[in-house]
Amino acid sequence: MPVAMAGGSSGGGGGQVLDCRSFWKAGAYEAPAAPTHEFQDALETGDFDRARVHPKFLHTNATSHKWAFGAIAELLDNAVDEINNGATFIKVDKSINLKDNSPMLLFQDDGGGMDPEGVRRCMSLGFSTKKSKNLIGQYGNGFKTSTMRLGADAIVFTRAIRGSNVTLSIGLLSYTFLRRTMKDDIVVPMLDFKIQDGDIVPLVYGSQGDWDSSLKIILDWSPFSSKEELLQQFQDVGSHGTKVVVYNLWMNDDGLLELDFEDDDEDILLRDQGSGGATKGQKEIVQQHISHRLRFSLRAYTSILYLKKFDNFRIILRGKAVEQICITDELKFKKVVTYKPQAAHDSQVVPVKVDVGFAKEAPILGIFGMNVYHKNRLIMPFWKVLQEGSSRGRSVVGVLEANFIEPAHDKQDFERTPLFIRLEAKLRQIIVDFWKEKCHLIGYQPTDPHLRSQYKATLKDSGGPAQVHHKASSARRTRGLSSNLLPETYDDIAVVGLANNGSHLQSSGQAEENNMELEGLDEDLVEFGSGVLDSNFIEKLSEENIALFSRREELRQRDTQLKRKIGDLVHELEETKRKCDQLATELKVRKNKQNLPSM
Repeated sequence: MPVAMAGGSSGGGGGQVLDCRSFWKAGAYEAPAAPTHEFQDALETGDFDRARVHPKFLHTNATSHKWAFGAIAELLDNAVDEINNGATFIKVDKSINLKDNSPMLLFQDDGGGMDPEGVRRCMSLGFSTKKSKNLIGQYGNGFKTSTMRLGADAIVFTRAIRGSNVTLSIGLLSYTFLRRTMKDDIVVPMLDFKIQDGDIVPLVYGSQGDWDSSLKIILDWSPFSSKEELLQQFQDVGSHGTKVVVYNLWMNDDGLLELDFEDDDEDILLRDQGSGGATKGQKEIVQQHISHRLRFSLRAYTSILYLKKFDNFRIILRGKAVEQICITDELKFKKVVTYKPQAAHDSQVVPVKVDVGFAKEAPILGIFGMNVYHKNRLIMPFWKVLQEGSSRGRSVVGVLEANFIEPAHDKQDFERTPLFIRLEAKLRQIIVDFWKEKCHLIGYQPTDPHLRSQYKATLKDSGGPAQVHHKASSARRTRGLSSNLLPETYDDIAVVGLANNGSHLQSSGQAEENNMELEGLDEDLVEFGSGVLDSNFIEKLSEENIALFSRREELRQRDTQLKRKIGDLVHELEETKRKCDQLATELKVRKNKQNLPSM
């Protein structure tokens, strides 16, 4: 994409927007054919030898992102890749366009930044210098697709140090500018500066006229009205780093911003996300689970976006750091399965470790699915390799890093290769085998005949269904599990089920893993012969859990109030002691004065 050589129509001092602000409709417009004289001019200047890319391609290219959070993840990936260059954070926040008071989306990192050549590569289509096996980005397309998916326009500020040279560069990728000026080629105005003797001075690669023309376009079509305002954007960048501002954000069909900044001051939400089906008792808890919240909460999504926790890097969302969650740590009765992909005979594929277990909320919630990462980045969250209607695999969650297959361009799926199809079949088998082996641990009827007979013997030895029911009720009242996959208000889930020690059932209630103890089994929990949990029992138990959660929250608030009152009393006591010490000192001084001999 060439640097702008001629200015477009004036922005008129106010914010410029498209007639259509809906992303999925913004590409539907008739573009006029270029006049014949433009081709003649291009032929004479030698510009005719290069292929042109119509502005419509910017929009078409961005449609690869069906999901707005997928586009945001691309920009986060760029910052994560900069860890190798010293990046320690990426900020994601809301900003305000002072020209029209509209919200903008801000990304800022303290990575190595881009020099003038690097920023031009960034703004070009399909160009990538990321060849390391450890880097996430690889197609050279993420910046263009992601910014254009989130808004019609984006402006980049980047500062870099290369040897003794310090450069500042600004680039404008504006679909609004290209559309409103009826361009038939993608034109990207860019400005470069350098630090010389402590001053910021223009860095001109072509002619001064070209530089001035780029400045005019940027001031007319960006949120900034002067060169001084542009340079002010570098003040908080530091000695090196990059800032990306996406503006003219897309709206939904109702004329509301697709991204919601208002409902939660510490999050960015997506509108128009359905809650999905759930029973009355489960619905409130299901909607709080991360497998549901990641659909509309950026904080929830980014908390599991990267498999390994960062040592010295933070994602700061609206001023608050995102707490990373390792899904594997949230599983019970875990098992590790090794899978060796059947790749080509001449390729070296490392065996893959698949962590599989039951969600801590089992069996109350039917949360299940495989979380597949690629080069540390989540590609497919809670991928349902089994049909949702099947009882097999209920509450089974798995995690793996599949570096042997290639992700799709939007990094929300994988290329449908034979290798991927074999992986899907293998994961399906892993889940089914795990379910058969351990489903009785969360209250289902054992599928193995030997275990089933031991199960019946356990019921008999426990004193019959009434005694087991009493134990289960006691367990519901006294035991619980904490999960980071649920927010703080919903982190205690009562558990019932059979205890397991190796492959033998024990009426003593010993745990298999993580020192978890499961006490007793309610007879109503199992429907003999079908292996399906009784729906009425589940709903009743869920209602009890919700009531317990509410009671727990009340106790937490009371505890907070009591702690605050204790703090006030301690402060009051210290103040009283201080006054007593002061009075004692004054009294001592007075006594000393009285005891002094008269002259």
